[in-house]
Amino acid sequence: MIRRVGKRGALLECAQPAAVAAVLRERIAAAGLQAAELVPGAATVLVLAPTRQGLPDLLALVDGLEEAVAAAPGDAAVEVTLPVSYDGPDLAVVAEATGLAVDEVVRLHAATVYTAAFTGFAPGFAYLTGLPEQLQLPRRAEPRTRVPAGSVAVADVYTAVYPRESPGGWNLLGTTDAVLFDPDRVPAALLAPGTRVRFAPR
Repeated sequence: MIRRVGKRGALLECAQPAAVAAVLRERIAAAGLQAAELVPGAATVLVLAPTRQGLPDLLALVDGLEEAVAAAPGDAAVEVTLPVSYDGPDLAVVAEATGLAVDEVVRLHAATVYTAAFTGFAPGFAYLTGLPEQLQLPRRAEPRTRVPAGSVAVADVYTAVYPRESPGGWNLLGTTDAVLFDPDRVPAALLAPGTRVRFAPR
């Protein structure tokens, strides 16, 4: 489904937003159109044309996007491995809430290949999908006022890494020393939508 947003935007509802955005970027480049802003969300992609007149040309490329995503080779995405010390203050809490041993929580979390679905909250903060159902827990009832940079956390159906110190209510499983966001780096964010992510216990 496509919904118009303002004079130069449209919202695409789709099952794989990051992958849909990636294929749409390729189509835009192949068509030689002006660059558009594509913003993946949890179940949508926001398409913003440079001008109102340019929107119809962009929307003409949307037909068959999800079919193209399904047919695309599965090994094309960039993959990043993040070393993690599973020493988070909520690790035992998560184990108790899920009925799992601490070692099993770590094994489950690290055994999955995640996908960066969309970014938000803070620069470099990527919402990673693929969290095993056993580890899907609500946010903490009382958010922390300070979550250290590099904290690896879970909440709801997502896992993520806090790129900088900030308040937060996710359940903290461990820490990584990977730099998730560096304004002096190109690209500044380590995890872009569509990136595959593995966590490696250390």
